[in-house]
Amino acid sequence: MDYLKQKEEVINYIKGGEKKNDNLRLGIEFEHFIIDKETLRTITYYDENGVAETLKDLEKNGWTGYYEGEFILGASKGKKTITLEPGSQFELSLEAQYNIKDIEVEYFDFLNEMIPLLESKGQGLMATGYHPITRIDEIKILPKKRYDFMFNYFKQTGTHAHNMMKGTAALQVSVDYLNEEDYRKKYRVISALSPVMYAVFENARYFEGEIRNEHAVRAFIWENTDKDRSGIVPGALDDDFGYEKYADYILNNPPILEIKDGIAKSTGDKKVKDILDPDNYKIEELEHFLTMFFPDVRTKRFMEIRMMDAVPYPLNFAVIAMWKGIIYNQESLNKAYELIEDINEEEVVKVKHEMMDLGLRAKYKGKSLLDMGKIVVQLAKEGLDSEEVHYILPLETMLNEGKNPYSITKEGEAEGKKAALNWCLLNNVIKG
Repeated sequence: MDYLKQKEEVINYIKGGEKKNDNLRLGIEFEHFIIDKETLRTITYYDENGVAETLKDLEKNGWTGYYEGEFILGASKGKKTITLEPGSQFELSLEAQYNIKDIEVEYFDFLNEMIPLLESKGQGLMATGYHPITRIDEIKILPKKRYDFMFNYFKQTGTHAHNMMKGTAALQVSVDYLNEEDYRKKYRVISALSPVMYAVFENARYFEGEIRNEHAVRAFIWENTDKDRSGIVPGALDDDFGYEKYADYILNNPPILEIKDGIAKSTGDKKVKDILDPDNYKIEELEHFLTMFFPDVRTKRFMEIRMMDAVPYPLNFAVIAMWKGIIYNQESLNKAYELIEDINEEEVVKVKHEMMDLGLRAKYKGKSLLDMGKIVVQLAKEGLDSEEVHYILPLETMLNEGKNPYSITKEGEAEGKKAALNWCLLNNVIKG
């Protein structure tokens, strides 16, 4: 294979995502668990009144179902798409838009349809970073070929890879870039802030059904999933990082599987550079390879920010506002860049490990992660216009009280796990 030509193809693909200032958008993915409201047990794909039946109920309501063979694995309607993660995590993706209010309208349109459907079954939609009570060995993986290949591959790569697949839920925000210099600056800022994001939005007080006193369970799980495809991208904080370095990252690591003419095939230990024919490939093949890597900041034709645990409304919209205020306001972006400019990759990795013991108290640049979070929120607040600044206020209030989602849940434990997690139940959002 011609490596230089392969790299050129990946670079050109990323370059193809460049946007004009008046065409910037925010893409959102909300992951949830569907749970039994009484027991908090996770409802899986195969259960009676399970996730498969819920998708079929939506299909009856006018959603377009997506199937693999006889199995329904997703659905779409208008600007909304539902997909399922390997452990039946229920993911809502919204078409990328610029105005937060427009995103909120679509989100509540989804909730107003979804929650009554779940209520009729005694079920709830919960936003937490890990299953509230169910263990992963109690969950059968979805009937999707891609997931079968991943499940088998991950048996040899990390102690908690299957926890990642079947146990975690996140909130992901995607942002655009104008050109390579803008990409470089944004990628560096987001990557350097990854420990802050993991700590501020930590929302997994329980792990495999038990209280977890150690912090940042999703960060810990990703750290022990597969070092070839998770964590910080090597060189992300270097001055010369850009399209080419990200292309090198993709080409020099194994993609687990390839998809040819709609058929998935295991690639074993082969790297992308051993598989991608730069003279004869379909764009869908390259796009698939890009999705088989899960760093904190993933590049497609946009940048996907992946560190935040799933959190409930209105905190989830505070996340959206935070990133919009930092990334799409040039003055706030410049200030954020100045804040992290002297941080190197070693420091990011170091503070991530310390965070797993100390949570918000871990030190970064001589400040606690809590204080760093406050600085970031202030920069974001300055970058939002008067019509959108209210979205970030729940986050500002939480941090000013010295809390994150993990500590909010912990505070409620005196009344039991169900009461402690009630604030994460999205059923409550549309009531009253």
